[in-house]
Amino acid sequence: MSTLDWAEIVVIGGGLAGAEAAWQAAERGLRVALYEMRPERMTPAHQTGDLAELVCSNSLGSDLPDNAAGLLKAELRRLGSLIMRVADATRVPAGGALAVDRRQFSAGVTAAIAGHSRIRLLRQEVTALPTEGPVIVATGPLTSEALAQAIVAFTGEKTLSFYDAASPIVDAESIDLDRVYAASRYGKGGADYLNCPLTKEEYEAFWSELVHAKTHERHDFERETPFFEGCLPVEEIARRGPLTLAFGPLKPVGLVDPRTGREPYAVVQLRRENREGTMYNLVGFQTNLTWPEQKRVFRMIPGLERAEFLRYGVMHRNTFLNSPRLLEPTFQAKKRADLFFAGQLTGVEGYLESTASGLVAGLNAARLARGLATLVFPRETMIGALAHYITTADPETFQPMNSNFGLLPPLQLPRHLKKEKKARLVKRALDVLGRFLPEII
Repeated sequence: MSTLDWAEIVVIGGGLAGAEAAWQAAERGLRVALYEMRPERMTPAHQTGDLAELVCSNSLGSDLPDNAAGLLKAELRRLGSLIMRVADATRVPAGGALAVDRRQFSAGVTAAIAGHSRIRLLRQEVTALPTEGPVIVATGPLTSEALAQAIVAFTGEKTLSFYDAASPIVDAESIDLDRVYAASRYGKGGADYLNCPLTKEEYEAFWSELVHAKTHERHDFERETPFFEGCLPVEEIARRGPLTLAFGPLKPVGLVDPRTGREPYAVVQLRRENREGTMYNLVGFQTNLTWPEQKRVFRMIPGLERAEFLRYGVMHRNTFLNSPRLLEPTFQAKKRADLFFAGQLTGVEGYLESTASGLVAGLNAARLARGLATLVFPRETMIGALAHYITTADPETFQPMNSNFGLLPPLQLPRHLKKEKKARLVKRALDVLGRFLPEII
């Protein structure tokens, strides 16, 4: 009997999402074939053939209970995540963050997968989508060219590989509303934007800090791909001259400040990122600045002096689906119910966000194989909120998203209890997950 004849579920990709998906399905009694092309075929970013190799950092983010990343970890632990189990076993001191010994972590995940009686680990490249499922595709941002083309053909999209050019997102409650005004350019479309007006002096100080701020180093394989001229990093635009921003993404034309009756010297526009209005996007601020520099420089913008960044801007080569068009919150393809996608390919940003998507895809693939209905995680949980966002965001502007409290349905709290918001969101999420757990079999 061939492995494909033996297997009830096929998982393609042995990163964090694929390993978690395979584990969840196998733990529910299903036989799983897990395909990983490394080390037979390496990628520019990986160094070993181990599963779940961490290629950028050994930190899996905050493990503090009142942090969005900490909440995600708590949910994954309650759901029996393999990745979290190995991470906890290989952690190294890192204050409030969960950092691991990278080699031990990847080796631990590899050993767990290879030693599972219901998982067969196959070291070979998959170049086409299997025609029968359940199948889970979790090949990540460095999906091989052949499989990427097969996915493109399936989705009908033009391409999957391009620069992930995302602007920062800030918590709406951290915006100083006394310093901004609501308006759309020339009054078209209603007051859909919040506008941060800058004087000439404020603009010049901001421009000077922006052009001298520290940027991320690009990987060798990213340097081969030039930036798209129509979507340059904001600091690159600024370097082309002192007034390029004022005549570009910060142009004030048509944005009269109702408090002065005049157009300001320059304007940074903030656009709602979700329907609830809990998150705002800095329009045109895709950037390659380091995260500390983004926090320092962008807080110079009037109204954002105390901004809480829910997602920092990024500019890097990526491969991801237009999930709002293509995926259900169960991580099933809308066009084919037995085909699942997981990991960064779906537009979740981060190691444990990828793990969470793999967990949901794995348990839902197992349910499908057993003739059970697939499950949508409650939106009050961080896992459910991520799934909801990537499948309901505006498909015209969709960019990857990490875990943050802005994704959760808001709580209506009196002003004197605002400091308790995060703790209450965490408690609500874990209470809802506790009631949901009996449904997950």
